[in-house]
Amino acid sequence: MIITISNKNLTATINTIGAELVTLVKNQKNYIWTVDENYWNRTSPVLFPIVGRLKNDSYTYNEKTYSLSRHGFARDMEFTYDKRSEHQVIFELNETEATKAVYPFNFKLFIAYTLMGNELVIEYFVRNQSDEVLPFSIGAHPAFAIEGDVNNYSLQFNKDDHFETHHLEQESFNGNTSIVNSMDNEISLSYDLFDVNALVFKQLKSNEVTLKKKDKSIVKVNFDHFPYLGIWTKSNAPFICIEPWCGLADNVNHDGNLEEKEGINLLQPHEDFLRAMRIEILE
Repeated sequence: MIITISNKNLTATINTIGAELVTLVKNQKNYIWTVDENYWNRTSPVLFPIVGRLKNDSYTYNEKTYSLSRHGFARDMEFTYDKRSEHQVIFELNETEATKAVYPFNFKLFIAYTLMGNELVIEYFVRNQSDEVLPFSIGAHPAFAIEGDVNNYSLQFNKDDHFETHHLEQESFNGNTSIVNSMDNEISLSYDLFDVNALVFKQLKSNEVTLKKKDKSIVKVNFDHFPYLGIWTKSNAPFICIEPWCGLADNVNHDGNLEEKEGINLLQPHEDFLRAMRIEILE
């Protein structure tokens, strides 16, 4: 089911499957890309309870091995929802017998979408429903539409940064890094940047990035309190993904222990976790 929220500036639609943002429209222009399965079959999946790929698509917990596919199961599940007002909707997902077969934990996951002026605020709320520590990752994966030549686009960061990207080998980190060229904290985009895989930044000072077309600012993403940021597209695809993460893919040398995974969050019994991403339309 598609849920619509709106205010005087913006309209957003969200699919109850995956609580996935489908469109974000201002003045009849959609800033989220429209699916073309020749490139990709999603628009803005929620990544939970892992981000990226596990080594061998598996992990261990309490000496038992579990299988879990890339980015976890939330993006494929039906969320319930409570439409509180015209401009806000809150989605909810709880553990099921099917999730406990691959992820043996009790949890509540809420995704709240709220329109405020020219901004869409997306809140990610995790509650540990059990008497044991909840190990999890969570991340965002919105794909923003681009028009024409990707070389006309750039990413402007808001602080003085050293853009060290961490390399992936078969979707696991191999320990190698390189520096992405920038000028005045602005990265010029090209498909060549993504020949191997996504750009993954683990130690940015910035908490905002603006997608620009030439000198015109299009969309700003605030990712305060998200420690990692991924940037991704596919060859010739008409989108750029800006992905704030609280979690990472495995390292090629990881032993599989979920609680010792790089970037894992360890939420104490009956405690809560909250992060918010803000998408501002600047045109």
